[in-house]
Amino acid sequence: MTLRPSPPHPDRRGPRIGVLGSYGGFNTGDEAILTCVLGCLRGRRPDAHLVVLSRNAEHTRAHHPDADEVVAWEGVSRNHVLDVLPGLDLLVLGGGGILYDGEARRYLRLVRAAQTRHVPTFAYAVGAGPLTDPEDRDAVRTVLAEMADVVVRDEESRLVLEEVGLEREVAVTADPALLLAPEPFTEAMMRDEGIPSGTRLVGMSVREPGRAAEKLDEGGYHALLADVADFLVRRLDARVVFLPMERHDVRHAHAVLSHMTASDQGRILHGDYSPGQVLGFMRHLDVAVGMRLHFVIFAALTGVPVLPLPYSGKVFDFARRLGAPALVGVAREQAGLLLAEVDRLWDEYPRRRDDLRGRMGELSASARETCERCGALLDEIAAARGPGGTPAAGAGPYRAEPRPLNA
Repeated sequence: MTLRPSPPHPDRRGPRIGVLGSYGGFNTGDEAILTCVLGCLRGRRPDAHLVVLSRNAEHTRAHHPDADEVVAWEGVSRNHVLDVLPGLDLLVLGGGGILYDGEARRYLRLVRAAQTRHVPTFAYAVGAGPLTDPEDRDAVRTVLAEMADVVVRDEESRLVLEEVGLEREVAVTADPALLLAPEPFTEAMMRDEGIPSGTRLVGMSVREPGRAAEKLDEGGYHALLADVADFLVRRLDARVVFLPMERHDVRHAHAVLSHMTASDQGRILHGDYSPGQVLGFMRHLDVAVGMRLHFVIFAALTGVPVLPLPYSGKVFDFARRLGAPALVGVAREQAGLLLAEVDRLWDEYPRRRDDLRGRMGELSASARETCERCGALLDEIAAARGPGGTPAAGAGPYRAEPRPLNA
């Protein structure tokens, strides 16, 4: 992999804005977030020079044409990354769930390096938690305190930051991917996936059990989800399509499929699709049941009845804001409850459709607030610059005055 940054765009004479996150094709949800963050920044500053700090620069260059420059920050020399920071007018951290044990300090080292070089920093609807490691907690507490603005995507993240000891205003908005635009998923693409037309389709998202079923053996966990898939095949006379949102999901989808009695009615989506195309595929579904947060978000965006299967607080939080049922766990003894919820979801959806549409409108508006706050910060930074666009001599790190959430 080449370490050479992308050549600068010749027509971008506006602010240089860096975007740092878990980008590089590892997770469809993270790629959706990057698409929306870049879209926000380009919409607010068409002349901006957007620099993405990516974990896989080649993937980002190939899949995100809105990025003017891509710099690898993982597996390269530290100086290679640090040389980029002084030329930025703003470094955007996130969005997405990146402030958690074992990862938070990695991202925040770069944020802190930008701050020491007098580069303003902005937390863009990030997710936080769990945070129990002392080093990660200290990094979060000290680095976020010096950011120009801190925005999180859910209330649980705000509570995590409060528990860590962060003493500053933290705004709560919503996940940036709520602003993702769908792309066509054509009938030809459906045929390539072996999915017949004219039949009901159920989408499922499965991942490793994690905290959702930490006391359940993996085989039992897969068998439980297979029971749900079989039930939906019988109840709706449907086909089940598993959507891997991350590469490791494929193994768990195969395991669930192998436990199904109606495995001939199941398929695993195998193509390499953009987040917009995955969202477009969701329009073909009649119902969705899943664990990944962005699978649930995509289903809700398309108006599909969705049952979130919990594995972390971010899914609980989104289910609550969506008004969807939020189960307390995934365990064999709860199989009957899980199937009853799936059944009720299907029966009650026609009466809940308008409520879901209204809630999604509110969530999308909340996601746009993050973009507005970032745009307002860019305005303040530009106003604070001296003649020629450079900061006044001796200026320290930029720190925005606290603003109300709806400013």
